Amino acid sequence: MPERLTEMLMDTWTPLIILWITVLPSIYMAPMNQSQVLPSGSSTGLKRLTEEQRVLNRSKRGWVWNQMFVLEEFSGPEPILVGRLHTDLDPGSSKIKYILSGDGAGTIFVINDKTGDIHAMKRLDREEKAEYTLTAQAVDRDTNQPLEPPSEFIIKVQDINDNAPEFVDGPYHATVPEMSVVGTFVTKVTATDADDPVYGNSAKLVYSILEGQPYFSIEPHTAIIKTALPNMDREAKEEYFVVIQAKDMGGHMGGLSGTTTVTITLTDVNDNPPKFAQSLYHFSVMEDVALGEPIGRVKANDLDIGENAKSSYDIIEGDGMDIFEITTDAQTQDGIIRVRKPLDFETKKSYTLKVEAANIHIDPRFISGGPFKDTATVKIVVEDADEPPVFSSPTYLLEVHENAAINSVIGQVTAHDPDVSSSPIRFSIDRHTDLERQFNINAEDGKITLATPLDRETNMWHNITIVATETRNYSQVSRVPVAIKVLDVNDNAPEFASEHEAFLCENGKPGQVIQIVSAVDKDDPKNGHYFLYSLLPEMVNNPNFTIKKNEDNTLSILAKHSGFSRQKQEVYLLPIIISDSGNPPMSSTSTLTIRVCGCSSDGIVQSCNVEAYVLPIGLSMGALIAILACIILLLVIVVLFVTLRRHKNEPLIIKDDEDVRENIIRYDDEGGGEEDTEAFDIATLQNPDGINGFLPRKDIKPDLQFMPRQGLAPVPNGVDVDEFINVRLHEADNDPTAPPYDSIQIYGYEGRGSAAGSLSSLESSTSDSDQNFDYLSEWGPRFKRLGELYSVGESDKET
Repeated sequence: MPERLTEMLMDTWTPLIILWITVLPSIYMAPMNQSQVLPSGSSTGLKRLTEEQRVLNRSKRGWVWNQMFVLEEFSGPEPILVGRLHTDLDPGSSKIKYILSGDGAGTIFVINDKTGDIHAMKRLDREEKAEYTLTAQAVDRDTNQPLEPPSEFIIKVQDINDNAPEFVDGPYHATVPEMSVVGTFVTKVTATDADDPVYGNSAKLVYSILEGQPYFSIEPHTAIIKTALPNMDREAKEEYFVVIQAKDMGGHMGGLSGTTTVTITLTDVNDNPPKFAQSLYHFSVMEDVALGEPIGRVKANDLDIGENAKSSYDIIEGDGMDIFEITTDAQTQDGIIRVRKPLDFETKKSYTLKVEAANIHIDPRFISGGPFKDTATVKIVVEDADEPPVFSSPTYLLEVHENAAINSVIGQVTAHDPDVSSSPIRFSIDRHTDLERQFNINAEDGKITLATPLDRETNMWHNITIVATETRNYSQVSRVPVAIKVLDVNDNAPEFASEHEAFLCENGKPGQVIQIVSAVDKDDPKNGHYFLYSLLPEMVNNPNFTIKKNEDNTLSILAKHSGFSRQKQEVYLLPIIISDSGNPPMSSTSTLTIRVCGCSSDGIVQSCNVEAYVLPIGLSMGALIAILACIILLLVIVVLFVTLRRHKNEPLIIKDDEDVRENIIRYDDEGGGEEDTEAFDIATLQNPDGINGFLPRKDIKPDLQFMPRQGLAPVPNGVDVDEFINVRLHEADNDPTAPPYDSIQIYGYEGRGSAAGSLSSLESSTSDSDQNFDYLSEWGPRFKRLGELYSVGESDKET
């Protein structure tokens, strides 16, 4: 209340004070200061005071005025009087002239040079310029000599309330969480007023809400917007439109105002739990559905949005917790129920689950509002499907001895139809896994039998696939792998591990080990191999060698005496019998070759059979190799000489292209001419489709009677040889009885599908004489010579 009273008093007295300040200078401009008036004849209008004068006297200046003021936006029929200048040197004789200079002098402000009255000629706007600095001076009107120094003064433009408040940053947008308490800060707005904030209340703003109550409030002086109602719910209303007013003059009557809008949006908080659309869900699924396949969706709706609406789903109860699982769809926030384990209609036909949906992000402020989760019941019915047969085991392992008889039973597989109808099952072998068809299976009972003999040493394992098919629905098929292991029997005799050749030194000692041999057996007995070694019965008392079995299942060959000689006997053959410990035991005889060699004193073999023959001559091994190398070199030289000789006698290189006589190549074998019918097999040209035999060659003799040839007249000397030959050639051509006779060779078949057509020239419409060989010159340099030869031939015929 005191503040309100103070504002009322200020509003009453402020106009009066402004009027008094404005009018008073124009009413009385007499000296009102205590300055002493200086004599008019003084050369200086104002002197500085000394320290002595400051105590006893005070200087009086000649100018007397107060600070001048003028109201802005003032307009009238005549210019407004701002103030009056006067000096005590003015006796009223009109000899003094007042001069005004500075801001706006002569344009905005004009002075009466006689009276010193200052008038404002234009309307002034304080917002454009708040004050003007001017300089006044009194001069002698006749001489224009200054009577006193110039003096500076200020004219201030007094403010009036002519500008309304403005919200520069409007319109505004703000957010505040829903369910906020009363007084929660929302935002702050700011208005500006161009009027003078110091003088009066023109720029004193007061804020208020025109629209938006009772939801929000605003601080009148700070413009802070706050919530005015508690528990505003975004789900009920999300956006509010608030109108804010700013009024100057402290909000009193007559003040100017401006408005702006503030759009306030309530942001979401997690104040709503998820809620299932229905309490019971029903789903059905085929029993042969694939694992991980979705069978249904449930949805818990949440009125919140964004992160606050996200929920997670879980199965908390039910008889199918290990059979089914539920996951959350990140896009739709649905709960997807999937199959986790195989279903079986014959075992269990329905399941009941209890599903829970709970918020992921919970606001602690609203925990007391209740649990942020919900539950629903899901019933799942399993429907019967025609399932493929089921084997009694996922894999089978069978064993069979390699000497098992053909058609003997190796093992059996079993399968059944899990459906209620229980269709009969037929068994078969996938032949892609048994390409050699070594096994068969009984289609009715699944017994696997042997079709071909087995050999463990060739293939120890056989992997086949058995197929079970329902007889009522051939599309229902199941497969199972069957591994067949071939068991070993003692059917292979032992033998030497490698072809051994022992070397015996001539200077060896009795009992010296000549060679250690080992044996191998393709069989694989359970207790390992154990071999027995012996000599042939007729070799038991061998005078030269004996054998000794070692603990590591090997055999040592020992010499019985010394003094072996290569000249006496170079090679010894020692047959050895090797037997295994199988049942029945198997044995084989292997022969060991023992070669007598010459050795050094350390027992190192130096030479065996080759040097034994050259030692009597006194040649060493190195000398023998050198002789052989020389012989080979001589043979190579002889062969090269003969080859070069032959090439020299029969040159094929044409040195001169123009010398045709050098282009003759001679052959030892000449053809038989037209009567040679044995040079090729004519049967290849016969038609295999229509000719059973072959058509022989037919030489046709003329049917004309023999006409004796007239005797040839003797050729006179000097007759042209060319003419003589032409005469004889004409007689031979016209004599039908002269051999060779015309020969007709029938070709029954020239081939089928040939793009070249017939090779016969009988139907050809052209002859050799009609052909033009000019195109040979266009075939390039390789055919240039051939083209020249044919062109020469054509020119010769023309001549």
